[in-house]
Amino acid sequence: MDGIFIIDKPKGITSRDVVNNISKKFLVKKVGHTGTLDPIATGVLVVCVGSATKLVSILTCDDKEYIATVELGIETDTLDSTGKVLRKEKCIKDRFEIIEALNKFKGCYLQEVPIYSAIKINGKKLYEYARENIDVELPKRNVNIKSIELIGDVEYKDDKTIFNFKCTVSKGTYIRSLIRDISYSLNSFGIMTSLRRTKLGNFSIKDSIQLEDVSCDKLINIVDILDYEKIEPDDNLLKKISNGAIIDNIYNNDKILFIKNNEAISVYKIYDKDSTKMKPLIMFKGGIK
Repeated sequence: MDGIFIIDKPKGITSRDVVNNISKKFLVKKVGHTGTLDPIATGVLVVCVGSATKLVSILTCDDKEYIATVELGIETDTLDSTGKVLRKEKCIKDRFEIIEALNKFKGCYLQEVPIYSAIKINGKKLYEYARENIDVELPKRNVNIKSIELIGDVEYKDDKTIFNFKCTVSKGTYIRSLIRDISYSLNSFGIMTSLRRTKLGNFSIKDSIQLEDVSCDKLINIVDILDYEKIEPDDNLLKKISNGAIIDNIYNNDKILFIKNNEAISVYKIYDKDSTKMKPLIMFKGGIK
């Protein structure tokens, strides 16, 4: 069993819970996911099964699209509605102020990682420091907000401002941190009250399935996942690539997916040391048995 499921992760469970559910259902040990979603979040979670788990690092690098809800005038330790409230204030901002603030974050900026995250410092996860009330310097990293826009109406409730935005961001972007920074730019503070991932690379929410609807016929073949040139080798070349040999580069692409009987054998890439050659990037099971 090799391929991927595009799951619409429900609210209230972890990404790991989804993996465990599928592993147990199909009695498959090799299951992984790309791009963790917090329990509060819903939406596109790509789950790789069998030899498709070798694609996790590649698929995780893709851009992601989200729709998030912000509530201004409240701050929590987790930067979302699940955390401990640290402070509150009256905060009324109009549509034009919000649009102006969002526009400031288009492009690259240095983002501080939230304390409640799984990033490790000295071998220990940040959320472990937080739970033990240990102060630690939070790492910062460059992220790219490729697009961001206000969607829907701005609402006002209990002297708070609530709005939704859609954004496309690079790998490693924390939407909770983005919301914190947007709120600060509005001279206030705020939290994320909901988050929905609508795209991960080429995978869209419209193509996703509910966790309870997962079945073998919903598994997407590795051959249909990768947008590389697909080559079905002759027997001589098949033997070479099945054994991970360096081969001549007679192709006009930097990556090639070799297949046999609609089964992925390997992905080859241009050899760094000699552009006239290609070497294996990913070896799937298949080919010569």
